[in-house]
Amino acid sequence: MRRKTAILTISYLSCAVIALGVFSFIHYGRAERYAQFMRSRYQYSFNELVNSMSEIDFALQKSIYATSPCMAGAICTEVFGKAMMAQMSLGSLPFSTQELEQTASFISRVGDYSFALSRSAARGNTFSEEELNNLIKLSDTASLLAQNLRDLQVDMADGHLGAQEIEASQDRMDKVEAEYLSGQLSDSMRKIEQEFPEVPTLIYDGPYSQHITGIKPRTLEGLEEIDENKARKAAANFLGISEGRVYLTSKSEGSIPAYHFNAKVNGGELSIVITRKGGKVLSLLNSRQPKDSSIDAKEAVGIAKRFLERRGFKNMAESYYITQNNILTANFAYKQDEVTCYTDLVKVSVALDTGAVIGFEARGYITAHYERDLPETKVSVDEARKLVSNKLEILSEGLALIPTDGQYEVLCHEFKCRTEEDKHYIVYVNAVTGLQERILILLEDESGTLTI
Repeated sequence: MRRKTAILTISYLSCAVIALGVFSFIHYGRAERYAQFMRSRYQYSFNELVNSMSEIDFALQKSIYATSPCMAGAICTEVFGKAMMAQMSLGSLPFSTQELEQTASFISRVGDYSFALSRSAARGNTFSEEELNNLIKLSDTASLLAQNLRDLQVDMADGHLGAQEIEASQDRMDKVEAEYLSGQLSDSMRKIEQEFPEVPTLIYDGPYSQHITGIKPRTLEGLEEIDENKARKAAANFLGISEGRVYLTSKSEGSIPAYHFNAKVNGGELSIVITRKGGKVLSLLNSRQPKDSSIDAKEAVGIAKRFLERRGFKNMAESYYITQNNILTANFAYKQDEVTCYTDLVKVSVALDTGAVIGFEARGYITAHYERDLPETKVSVDEARKLVSNKLEILSEGLALIPTDGQYEVLCHEFKCRTEEDKHYIVYVNAVTGLQERILILLEDESGTLTI
């Protein structure tokens, strides 16, 4: 009897130990998943902080060259919005208030001051000399902070930094920023409570690539829908190969219904998209990855331009290009009567090892292109030149048609400029109203040019 009781006791204890182990294992797994969730959340918040701070940096750089109330108000509203986003991201990070005091204070100052200036601009005022000096000081500090945050982001991506190391690094950033913030800004800086406004997003894929969303393609209006065979023929003609080498893979709907074909060309798998209306080539992509570069950028841009001319794209002017992974991608815009129509965009990618065209994208051109009835220029180039900040040296000038946020187009004088620090900007002055319409920053390095 005692033996039976002992066996039962041991059995119960064993079951209890096993149950406790299973319970601990389950809860340990839950704790690990929760910890992973929190790490992912902190990583996301940190990345949002980096992006917002970089956008504040760029917007402040542009604000220095705003000479009209309209442009000053637009840029200052953008800074305010990005500062609000940065504050929200900062509040989600696992740092104490004391550790973030300098950074949080700076972001708050940027937002409050920018909103005060935007309200002043709404009353028709431009920046005073004191306000410009304040913006320059804020811009210097934002550039420093943004670069420090980007450096930390790289270290995190490489696995060199965890949350504890980031906390320690925060003190270093705060001390350096304090040197820039030692001078007090104008008394006009004050807190103004206002709901968070909508602000424009940065443009990274060449200037004016986001205007085409939701617009009915102009070049396809009135064209008949073609069948699969005609689409295959159009694809083969564009590629310069026989129809038998082109085979259908799928059909798509969306804003531009299309046929999707594949073909094997020069050692790579090639995909080409043909519009179901009119049989226009929408895009082309070759899977081959060039292993080296033997062609320079100037030659590659020439190859891309000749490629377009042979395929019926006339009067196309090179806008900007970028090189990545031994591939140069050039943006071309249509020119009508010496006016660059940036909405009519075509991109061509050239392999820098052989010079072969391995990418083509004409969605912007197909969507927006038509012969415009251009408005009369009421503001001369001499008058428009006066609207460019005297802190900028004008390198070139011309006429350009650029899109607005409401999917309209405005005729502008385009001034490509340079600062004393050899940074490059583009200033657009409305050729009808005489107001500054937009300011872009050119980011240039050995890989090419981007605009923001």
